[in-house]
Amino acid sequence: MNFDSSFNKNAIDTFIKIATISILVYWCFSILRPFMMLVVWGGIIAVALYPVALWLHAKCRISKGKASGLLSLIGVLLLLIPLVWLSSGLYTGSTEVYSQLQDGTLQVPRPTQTVKELPVVGEKIYAAMYHASTNLEGAMVKYSEQIKSLATTLAGAVGSFAGGLLQFIVSTIIAGVFMANAENCQKAFNKVANRLTNGKGAELVNLSKSTVRSVVQGVLGVAVIQSIMAAVGMAFVDVPAIGLWALAVLLMAIIQLPPILALIPVIAYVFGTQSTTAAVLFLVWCVIVSGSDAVLKPMLLSRGSDIPMLVLLLGALGGMAMSGIVGLFVGAVVLSLSYQLFVSWLEEPEKAKD
Repeated sequence: MNFDSSFNKNAIDTFIKIATISILVYWCFSILRPFMMLVVWGGIIAVALYPVALWLHAKCRISKGKASGLLSLIGVLLLLIPLVWLSSGLYTGSTEVYSQLQDGTLQVPRPTQTVKELPVVGEKIYAAMYHASTNLEGAMVKYSEQIKSLATTLAGAVGSFAGGLLQFIVSTIIAGVFMANAENCQKAFNKVANRLTNGKGAELVNLSKSTVRSVVQGVLGVAVIQSIMAAVGMAFVDVPAIGLWALAVLLMAIIQLPPILALIPVIAYVFGTQSTTAAVLFLVWCVIVSGSDAVLKPMLLSRGSDIPMLVLLLGALGGMAMSGIVGLFVGAVVLSLSYQLFVSWLEEPEKAKD
């Protein structure tokens, strides 16, 4: 009787403790959920940039906190440039288009025969562009539904891009805080990892750091560089919606596909609207952009870079579907890290036997 009573009491106490902890964990998760992606991305940036902060600390003889703050400030300023450029460009462009529409001076360039030769959609695009170049008002009435749909899509893409830049700015500030407290953060992660892995926390944390830095530098870093190079080329030939096409290049590069696949429609547009010389030069530039990873990856890749393309693909697409442009980066890194930790866990018994 006493045994049953003691057992019941212990069972009730255990249930109350588990329930209390579960409620607290769920409550904390609900509170932090809106900031979860920003904090994770800030942590990833901090892990990737901390060696640079240490280099600044050694070379410039400033404290680690000041070096981290300086890196964070530079990152925020670099992110503000495209945000200001996008805002001012949209305002100026929309104002000019509206004024020209009001005055009746807006003109659409007449397409060349090259557009007509495009497979499948060439004749339809040529007809629409030719109609707009000769009778803009009639073309706007005829294609009003398509124009509304395209405008809605572009507005959504621009809004997502601007929101993504703002999230990047917040995450960069968070990364600065993490880097300034890097030693305390690593101690905390080591303690948690030790509890989860029976004393192998340091090894787990080191593997995580090398994997994150490898993916950020060798995959995301190369993708960002290729995206910027493509945007610069498109700016020189006056391609509309540069941000949208640059994002497409970024996605292609992250999932390890040739970025030129995303630039094929842009190349066709340039051949249809620009001179042959400009179009050929742009084509050569696109080929250089697409092949630049052969030079950049050996320079930036490090240990832990053997991540399967499928993992990067699913991580990038799933993260983007879940959290937009920030999720594109976070998803690729988190899934790659999870894959490496899982592989390490599978290989652990074999290492123990050896």
